[in-house]
Amino acid sequence: MTKRSNHVAIVILGAAAFTLAGCREEKVDAAAFPDLQSCTSEATSGGLFSVQDCEVAFADAQTLHVEAAPRYDSFEVCEEQHGVGACGSEQTATQGGSSSIFMPLLAGYLIGNMLSGRAGMSAGQPLYKTANGRFTNAAGSSTYSSNKGAAKLNTSQFTRPSPTVGKPPMSRAAANSRGGFGKAGSGRTGFGG
Repeated sequence: MTKRSNHVAIVILGAAAFTLAGCREEKVDAAAFPDLQSCTSEATSGGLFSVQDCEVAFADAQTLHVEAAPRYDSFEVCEEQHGVGACGSEQTATQGGSSSIFMPLLAGYLIGNMLSGRAGMSAGQPLYKTANGRFTNAAGSSTYSSNKGAAKLNTSQFTRPSPTVGKPPMSRAAANSRGGFGKAGSGRTGFGG
């Protein structure tokens, strides 16, 4: 009877190890660029991504910027979270939003080679400055030391953030309750830093 118990235990242990190995998140080749021109310049000189990848990812990032950028109820609160000169009105950023809602300016974008699920297509995410001079994604879940460089990133870095358009903007109290925009996330990655 003990032989059978040992075999069952080994099978269960093996299955558990296999399950845990399958839970590791896939990493993809990714890069950050301050603007579309930087990406296309690198693409024409044999970079990781093609010019078309750069254009598609930049368009994705611009769309997400309009849909999911953090929104604030005052210009001052926005600059407290993103730095002086890093904010504008929703109306200017979206060509039609409110002039009394403020959002950070697009300070670059992430591009990732999404090999699984999007069959070689690239995904883009907007980047925003933080008050301490780093960069963060629209969800505020990860910060980066730079908006230029390459790294391997988890595919979760390219998950579509929750929309903020049409929702009440963050007040100073709301921004401070989360420790500031971009500080709530645990992911810290360096690009070229």
